Amino acid sequence: MEFWKEHAKLRMVFIAILFVAGIVAVIGGWRLTGRLSGLGIMIVGVGLLVAALWIYNIPFERPHKKKS
Repeated sequence: MEFWKEHAKLRMVFIAILFVAGIVAVIGGWRLTGRLSGLGIMIVGVGLLVAALWIYNIPFERPHKKKS
């Protein structure tokens, strides 16, 4: 995961794209209230938002120590 730590500008662009796509999907799914497809679109949107948050947090992870 060193790639994301070394390329901060690319990471921020990717996060912005995922964030905007996630918000658009959640709002678009919300407009389909009462349909199962709307729920599916909203779940995909939440997944995109979680992916953006995960990529944001990658540089702040601490290396895990192995127990001996």
